[in-house]
Amino acid sequence: MGHRSYGVSSRTDEMFVHRYDGDRDPLRPLFREADDSEQQINTYLNLGTVLVAEDDGEIIGHLQLIPDNDTAELKSMAVAESRRGAGVGRALVRAALEHCRQNGARSLLVATAAADTGNLHFYQRQGFRMLSVERDAFVASTGYPDEIVIDGIPLRDRVWLGHELLGES
Repeated sequence: MGHRSYGVSSRTDEMFVHRYDGDRDPLRPLFREADDSEQQINTYLNLGTVLVAEDDGEIIGHLQLIPDNDTAELKSMAVAESRRGAGVGRALVRAALEHCRQNGARSLLVATAAADTGNLHFYQRQGFRMLSVERDAFVASTGYPDEIVIDGIPLRDRVWLGHELLGES
């Protein structure tokens, strides 16, 4: 399979988003930024395609795509804390949308915590629209610690969002 790069410029230097084909264990700290359940991470870490944002040889963000027929799921995405707010997440999502189109996906799905209003805002700004709410998705039986609170809201429910790719160029 060919190596596909998506070059984007940040404000001060050059950042590249590309497919990551190496051992995924070194990316585990970024996966932990996106998911509080090591049990869940273990189930999907090695699935699908991972894109990374790299700056001067340092991986500063990742995004994982898992295909399912003509749909793909954005399963995991995180940006290094020191680089948040600089467009890295937007660049990763743009590259993911391009990758999905090139591989025949008709839509891209993502799920995030209902309590994480920052993530909900981010995905909606990227063109995702709300689809459904999955109640009580973050529970001890799926590996989530009790009493996680995000912005003063208990972590319980998961919100699914979708981005339709039909008719886009």
